[in-house]
Amino acid sequence: MAIIYISLGSNIDAEAHIRKGLDDLAAEYTNLTLSTVFESEAVGFEGENFLNLVARAETEQSIEQVVARFKAIEADHGRTRGAKKFAPRTLDLDLLLYDQVRCERPVVLPRPEIYHNAFVLWPLAELAPDLVPPGQPHSLGALWQAYDKTQQQLWPVPFHWPTL
Repeated sequence: MAIIYISLGSNIDAEAHIRKGLDDLAAEYTNLTLSTVFESEAVGFEGENFLNLVARAETEQSIEQVVARFKAIEADHGRTRGAKKFAPRTLDLDLLLYDQVRCERPVVLPRPEIYHNAFVLWPLAELAPDLVPPGQPHSLGALWQAYDKTQQQLWPVPFHWPTL
């Protein structure tokens, strides 16, 4: 059983898409645990604020199967492929970590955004502060402590997901 960490984000009807995405993840994966939900300004473009969080889950699926399932869930929620990288999103699901695997395909793991985006690192460090990502000398908690928090503004927001 692999432990996976998933980044979820949305800035189009964000609460509804996040809730529905969590429902889909809960139907697919076991022991789903959530971080706090954070709101942040759009990065790289002008747009509505995003809601972001990280989920931890367990799966028997391979990395390829997980990535394919995430793309299918995104498509089910109106995500169109081929859109600009920095653009509004109905639902964005990214595999951040898959156990202690390091790879380049089918996705880069650990996901590079972990180290560059507060909206990924803060909720990930909240869920697994003592976890040391593969190839890193420091834990997620230590990485968050050292992160320049003036780079991106984000704040926790109340969020209730009834399935948990």
